[in-house]
Amino acid sequence: MISEFKKTSKKIEQDIKENIQVKKRILKDNIGQIVKASEICIDSIHNGGKLIFCGNGGSASDAHHLATELLIRLRPNVNRKPIAAMSLNLDTTSLTACGNDYNYDVYLARMLEALGKKEDVLISISTSGNSKNILKVIKKANQLKIKTVSFLGKNGGTAKKLSKNNIIIKSNSTARIQEAHICIGHILMELIENSIIYKNK
Repeated sequence: MISEFKKTSKKIEQDIKENIQVKKRILKDNIGQIVKASEICIDSIHNGGKLIFCGNGGSASDAHHLATELLIRLRPNVNRKPIAAMSLNLDTTSLTACGNDYNYDVYLARMLEALGKKEDVLISISTSGNSKNILKVIKKANQLKIKTVSFLGKNGGTAKKLSKNNIIIKSNSTARIQEAHICIGHILMELIENSIIYKNK
């Protein structure tokens, strides 16, 4: 029993240390990328655009999460008007219809084509950077002249070459990459929220 406890404790300690190391690499590698992404997003909002998020699986949940932070509020002590944002991972009806009638790979691109405009910013979230639907939606954004910001992992995958602005988490652990993505997402949302508050003062 004691040895099992030690084994479990060691695993927990290892995961937390890995998380810390990834965050340290963000400080070294990603600050400039985050600043650039914030400038792109803030400029879009101030010019009547919106932020359009998308992802797969856990990254789809992060897309919903971050859009909600802007639509409702991020911090309980900060009350402001809603900020235009949405997730392309809309609902099971449109998702299953597209998968049945066309192909799941085109779902996000089709949603973007219907709902996006050139003043918007597409924020795609992918731990691998190689998901076909993510690659297709970035290509569609480029065709529509919509600016692109991608939260990626590992070496950025193929998405790195298609997206104009990338925040790449250099880790091979999906869990650590996703933890870093939501951390950066919260920072980015706070920078956007601050810009709205200061503009309205």
